[in-house]
Formats: sequence, structure tokens, C-alpha cells
Amino acid sequence: MTADVSLELPASRPRDAPLSLEVPGHGTVSARLRVPSAARLAYVLAPGAGAGMEHPLLRTVADELAARHVATLRFQFPYRERGARRIDPPAVCHATVRAAVAATARALPGLPLFAGGRSFGGRMSSQAQALEPLPGVRGLAFLGFPLHPAGQPGAARAAHLEQVQIPMLFIQGERDALARPAWLVPVVQRLGSRATLSWVPQADHGFHAPARGGRADSELRAVWLTTLVAWMEGLR
Repeated sequence: MTADVSLELPASRPRDAPLSLEVPGHGTVSARLRVPSAARLAYVLAPGAGAGMEHPLLRTVADELAARHVATLRFQFPYRERGARRIDPPAVCHATVRAAVAATARALPGLPLFAGGRSFGGRMSSQAQALEPLPGVRGLAFLGFPLHPAGQPGAARAAHLEQVQIPMLFIQGERDALARPAWLVPVVQRLGSRATLSWVPQADHGFHAPARGGRADSELRAVWLTTLVAWMEGLR
């Protein structure tokens, strides 16, 4: 069931418009809506488990997607809103993702809608989609899907992806300790034409690459964001 949403959108739509999202039974959470001029696409950008929506990478991604005419909505999970460290139960996270998706659809009607995000947030988005499709979402884009804990390779966290029937894009660092290629590649292969995997050369889970590699994080980011936008454009 789709969560009810309380959307407070300032009429002027500043560069980062503050929103208040109601998560039924769990209060309100903060969100930030970035709407560039001539926006062509909208992406619900869920945060990682330990960082929240104001993490520098998420703000930078929102900036650089805006330059590519992609609107974004970043949001907090309730535990982050409370300032707690203990992660909310999955059902609460799923409801929050649904609230964020519904808010984006209401604020930006007519724009092709995508969801996903960083690490834990991307996984919560895919779990929500697997349980019941997120209304209007055309595809899920994962910025570092956390396939397994560091040092504990496995694919149990991917079992629910079999139930996701919309396209999925996995953008993964080649050195990601939370998604070893030997485990992620077979997962993507089993998903068939629904899944696309794009490796970020020498990058880790945070999309940082060693300086000795000769390519700055910003250069790599420009490449993988171009990949992300092209994938979304292909599903318009």
C-alpha cells in the first residue's frame, strides 16, 4: 500500500527546496528537492546507512545531475532524523522510500521517475519494489549496491532482486569490499536483461580511487554519472 505523503513545497523552489515527508506511524522526515531548469528526469536518491542525505557525495551527485537536467530528491530515514545510530527495521525504511517516491511524483508530474541511491538506501529501495512496485518508477539505479558485509562475501542480500521486474543499473567500484565481482557478476547475469552492470575502474565502495591510478574521483564520477543519465534516458 502506498504511504500517505505530506508535501510542503516552497513556491519559489530554491536550489535545494526543503520538504517534509510523512511516514505513517513514524513521524516526518526531512528531504531536499533539487529541480534544475529544463529538467528531463527525476531520481529519488536514498542515502547510505551511516551518512544521511547531507553526505558530501550525495550533495555532489545532486549538483552534477542537476547540470545534466536531472531533478533529485534526497531524504532522511527516520533513525537519521532522530539522530539515532540504530537502523530502522526494513518495513520502516520501505515506507520512507515510498513516501519519497510519492512526494517526487507529486512535485514533478510528468517527469520519468527513477529510484535507488547509495548503498543501504538503494537496497531498501529494491526491497520495497520487490514487495510491491513503487508507483511510476521506471527503473532502479544503485550507486554501490551492498551485496554483502565487508569480509563476508555472499549473495543472500540479492535474493529479493529476482522479484524486481523493472530495469536495474548497478554502478559499482571495482574494489568495492561490499560487492566482490566474483559474487556480483553471477547475480547480475541471473537477472538477465533487467540488469545492467557498470564498473568504476579501481574505485572502492565510496567511489574513491587510489591516486596512483592517475584518475581523480571527480573524473571517474563524471563518467559514471554520464552512464547513469544515459541509462535513464534510454528508459524514458
